Amino acid sequence: MPGSIMGTAVRRVEDPELLRGHGTYVDNIVPTGALHCVFVRSPLAHARLGTVDAAKAREAPDVVAVLTGDDLTDLPDHRPFMVLNDTCARPLLARGKVRFVGDMVAAVVATTRAAAVDAAELVEVDYDPLEAVVDPEAALADGAPLQFEELGSNLAAGVRDPDDVDPFAGADVVVRARIVNQRLAVAPMEGNAVTATPGAPDQPYDVTVHVSTQMPHGLRAQVAQQWGWEPERVRVVAPHVGGGFGGKAGLAPEHAVVIEAARRLGRPVTWTETRSENLTAMPHGRGQVQYGELGLRRDGTIVGLRARVVGDAGAYAGFGGALTLGPTRNMAQGVYRIPTIAYDGAAVLTTTTPMGAFRGAGRPEAAAMLERLVDMAAVELGTDPAALRRQNLLQPDEFPLTTQTGSLYDSGDYEKALDKALEIAGYDELRREQAARRARGDRVALGIGLAVYVEVTAGGGAQEYGAVSVDDDGGATVSVGTSGHGQGHATSFAMIVADRLGVPMEQVRFVQSDTAAVPRGGGTGGSRSLQLAGSSVLVAADTVMARAREVVATALEADPDDITAVDGGVGVAGVPDRVLSWRDVAAAAHAQGVSLSEARDESQPGATYPFGAHISVVDVDLDTGRVTPVRHVAVDDCGTVLNPVLVAGQQHGGLAQGISQALWEGFGYDTDGNPTSGSFAAYILPTAAELPSYEAASTETPTPYNPLGAKGIGEAATIGSTPAVQNAVVDALAPLGVRHVDMPLTPDRVWRAIRDAEAGTLADPWSEPPAFFATLPVRGASADPEAASVDV
Repeated sequence: MPGSIMGTAVRRVEDPELLRGHGTYVDNIVPTGALHCVFVRSPLAHARLGTVDAAKAREAPDVVAVLTGDDLTDLPDHRPFMVLNDTCARPLLARGKVRFVGDMVAAVVATTRAAAVDAAELVEVDYDPLEAVVDPEAALADGAPLQFEELGSNLAAGVRDPDDVDPFAGADVVVRARIVNQRLAVAPMEGNAVTATPGAPDQPYDVTVHVSTQMPHGLRAQVAQQWGWEPERVRVVAPHVGGGFGGKAGLAPEHAVVIEAARRLGRPVTWTETRSENLTAMPHGRGQVQYGELGLRRDGTIVGLRARVVGDAGAYAGFGGALTLGPTRNMAQGVYRIPTIAYDGAAVLTTTTPMGAFRGAGRPEAAAMLERLVDMAAVELGTDPAALRRQNLLQPDEFPLTTQTGSLYDSGDYEKALDKALEIAGYDELRREQAARRARGDRVALGIGLAVYVEVTAGGGAQEYGAVSVDDDGGATVSVGTSGHGQGHATSFAMIVADRLGVPMEQVRFVQSDTAAVPRGGGTGGSRSLQLAGSSVLVAADTVMARAREVVATALEADPDDITAVDGGVGVAGVPDRVLSWRDVAAAAHAQGVSLSEARDESQPGATYPFGAHISVVDVDLDTGRVTPVRHVAVDDCGTVLNPVLVAGQQHGGLAQGISQALWEGFGYDTDGNPTSGSFAAYILPTAAELPSYEAASTETPTPYNPLGAKGIGEAATIGSTPAVQNAVVDALAPLGVRHVDMPLTPDRVWRAIRDAEAGTLADPWSEPPAFFATLPVRGASADPEAASVDV
C-alpha cells in the first residue's frame, strides 16, 4: 500500500462548499410556486378544544387551504419513531384537547408565508381551560389533572426492582441526594424544515420530501406507513442539515401535515419553523428527577447503588421519558465496580413540550447522577475524589464485562484516561493553589471537578449500509446509509477508501441522505456512523481491491499475489513500469466482465462503550455567585482514532453543550404551563466568549467488535463535561458546607446556596422519594409496563 493516512490529521473535505455559501438547506431550495404552511398553535398548556372556526382564514387573500383536526380524521394519529405508550398517540392536528403550549390546532396554506401568517391570525379557536401540571412528580400525585383520562394516570410507563434487592448490605456510609437533570431545548442552528412535492401517477414517487433530518430512510418508512404507500414510492432527501443532536430523528407531526397538504392540493408545500416554534415545539431533552443513594465501606469500597428516577415524558408520552427506563438505567453502573444496583424508573406525562432525545440521550443523565454521588462520598469519607474513583474503577482485565444492569462492556482502560487527564491538568498543583486561596480567605474560590464516564454507542444488532465503486474516470464513489450533518462523514469515508484503494481523496465522491441514491440505511444517531458504516465501507473497499488485483493480474499476466495498490493505480509490487492507473483498471474490469462495485451491511456483535475522564476548573465569586469556567481538560477514548481532527471537533462541540447545561441552559414553565424560556432572550446559550479554551486529548482502546476498532465520539464529551463542571462548582463551595447544587448553576442559584450556607440554613440535598415508586410493577412481572416502552 502507499503510505496510509489512517489515524492522521486530515482537513475536512466538506467544509469549502458551506464556507462559500453553497449550502442546500431545505429553505434555500424551495421550488418556485411552492405553497407555504403556517401552524396555528395553542396558547394554553391544557384545555378542552371546542370549535376551530377557519372560515375567515379560508377567505383571506392568497390562502389556498386551511386544515384542522376534523379534516384529518381519516389519517392515523402521529407516532414518533420510538413509541413510549401507544395509548397516548397524538393527532396530527389537535382534536378534543390541547396538551401543551405549542400544540398544533390548524394549518394555513397560502401562496406566500406572509399571507399564511396573516390568515393564521384569523382562525378562531374555542378553548375551555383545564389545570396544567408541569412537574412530573406532581403529575403522579392524587388528584393531578390527567392528560389522558382513559389511561387513568399520568404514568406512561414504569418499573421497579424487587424489594429483596439490598444495595447497602455491608455499607458503613450511604450518601444521598435528590438530583435534578433539567429539561433542555435542542436548539440546532437550523430548526425543522420540510418541503413536500407530490408526484403524478406516471412518476416514480407518490411524494418527494426534502427535509432536515438525521434519518432519511427511517423517515421514509414512517411516511410510507402513515399513508399506506410502498416505501419505494416515497423519496426522502436530506440536503445540508444545520444540526440535529437527536431533535431531528423521525417524522415530526408538522412534517406529516405538510405532506398531507401537498398530497391534497397537488402542489409543493413547504414549512420552516421559527425560532420560537423550535424552542417550544421541537421535542426537548433530559428532564429527570433522580433520587440517588450510594453505599460504601469506610475504606472507600463501593458496595451498592440505589436509584429512583422520574423521567418527564412531556405531552403525548414523548419517547424521551423512556430514556429513564432504558439507557439511564443501563448505564447506571458507570465505570465502577458496583456489586449491587437497585433501579426504579417512571416515565410521566406532563402538560409540556413532548420529550425526545438530545445529545447523549439518557447516558449523560446516568453519569451526572453517579458522578455527583461519588464526589459526595469523597467529601463524606474525607478522601480525594480522584483517589476514590481510582480505587473503584473497573480494570482492563475485567473486560468484556456484563454490568449489574445488563450492559455488556466491550473494552476499557478507565484508569489510563483518568491518569492522563490528571497529568494534563496538573491536578496536584491545582489542589495546592486551591488550598492557598482558601487559606487567604479569597472571595473568588477555585473549584476542581472530576468526572469519569462510560457511554454506549451503536446498540447491539445494528447494521449499516456502505458501498464502494471504482468509476470509469479512475475516481471512486462511496455511498453510506448514515446521514452526516457536520460530523465529517465525507472526510472519514473518503479516508478509508483512499487508504484501501490508493485513490486520492479528492477523487472520492460521496453519496448520502437520498433514498433514491442509497437503498437503505439507519441514519445518524447513537454515535454509530464510523463504527458501522465505516466498517461496511472498509470491507467493501477491500472486496473491490481484491477484484481489482485479479483484473490487473490478468491484464499484466502477473501473479495476483504480486499485485498491490501503488501510487497512481494498481500494479506489480516493486516494478514501477508495470502499473495500471485506476482509469485503466476500470476499463480492464469492463473488458473482463468484472464488477468493481461492492455494497455491504456490516454489523457487530454488540454495542461499544466509549469512555473518558474530564477535569473542570472554575472560579466562583462568593459575593455574586458568578461561575467562570477557567479550564476544561477532556480525555475521551473512542477506540481507534481515524482522524484526530474530526475527533477533536466532536469533543469541542460536545464540551460546549455539556458545559452549557451545567452553567446556563434550562427550559422552564410557570405553573400554568406557559414557557418561561421560549426565546433566546430567556433561554441562555453561551458564545465563545463565555467558554474556556479546551484541552482535549484522547486515549485509544480499540473495540474487538469491528475491523476499524472504532467506537463512537459524537456524544462522549457532552457526557463527561456536565458532571465535571457541576462537581467543580460544588467543590468551590465545599468549605462553606455546601454538598449539592442543582443545575443550571446560575449566579442566582449559586449565590443563594452561598447565602444559605453562611446563614446556617442550607437545605438537606436529600428528600424522601414520592410514594408512587413503591406502586410500580416489579421488573420481569407479566404486567411489566416497560414491555410497552421503547428499548433505547
